[in-house]
Amino acid sequence: MKNLDKITSKFPGQFAVVVLASAMAVPALAQAQSSEAPQSTPPSVQQPSPSASTANTDKEGFWGHMNPFARKKWVHKRLDPINDRLTELDQVNAKNASDIKDVDARAQAGIQHAQSTADAANQTAQAAGTQAQAANTTAQGAAGHVDQLNTTVNGLDQYHQISDVSLPFRGGSPILSKSDKDQLDTMAASLAGHQGYILEIESHSPAAGAAGIASSQRLAESVERYLVTEHQIPVYRMHFVALGNAPVQTPGEDTPTRVRTSSVHIRLMENSLAAQEAPSPHGVASTTGAEQP
Repeated sequence: MKNLDKITSKFPGQFAVVVLASAMAVPALAQAQSSEAPQSTPPSVQQPSPSASTANTDKEGFWGHMNPFARKKWVHKRLDPINDRLTELDQVNAKNASDIKDVDARAQAGIQHAQSTADAANQTAQAAGTQAQAANTTAQGAAGHVDQLNTTVNGLDQYHQISDVSLPFRGGSPILSKSDKDQLDTMAASLAGHQGYILEIESHSPAAGAAGIASSQRLAESVERYLVTEHQIPVYRMHFVALGNAPVQTPGEDTPTRVRTSSVHIRLMENSLAAQEAPSPHGVASTTGAEQP
């Protein structure tokens, strides 16, 4: 040992090289010996029989023989959780598909119901529009009837003269002459079958005061009596007034004319409504009869 220490102290570099070479030579020598030794199987290790190998191959399969990690039990152990998860996912997908189908069916039913409701509302709106148009037409017709009624009401007291006849009486006698009767007959014939007319009868007498009024009244009554008895003219269609010797306002003259003879003046007046519904009575030319002889 002391000699080794002396050598080391004297030749430190050379000693290190020797030690390194020795360390590399030992493995090389061991490898050479192992390669030179005959290839023999240790007596303690026995080769497996062909029958045992076949049994192991049949039990583990090809992949089990080649790769111990690919054995069925090991594979099933690894795949069973995945299969369970896949089954669960299939169930979830089936449930989702069923839910989607149910939601779609309810949505389609809701859409159909909404469409039916919209169609019914549209039909109701169309019916309401038709009724509104009918109501508008009725309202317009009613307005037209109202206007016509207003025209009718306003025209109830509207009369215009169709013709007039003047009958002279000599000496204040209320007896009608043949000429007077002919004029009255002609006027009455034009009134047959007509409505909406009146006869205004004014009688005059030259006598003064009450005597003139009484005389003119007898003349008017004689004319009215003849029309009622001979031609069935309704009494309500004749209106007379006994004016006595009251001055007469002659058309075209500014001042009234003094009454000099007894006379009855008859004016045929027609209502404006009657003129719209039926032909006017045949007008009788205005005449002024000559005084009785």
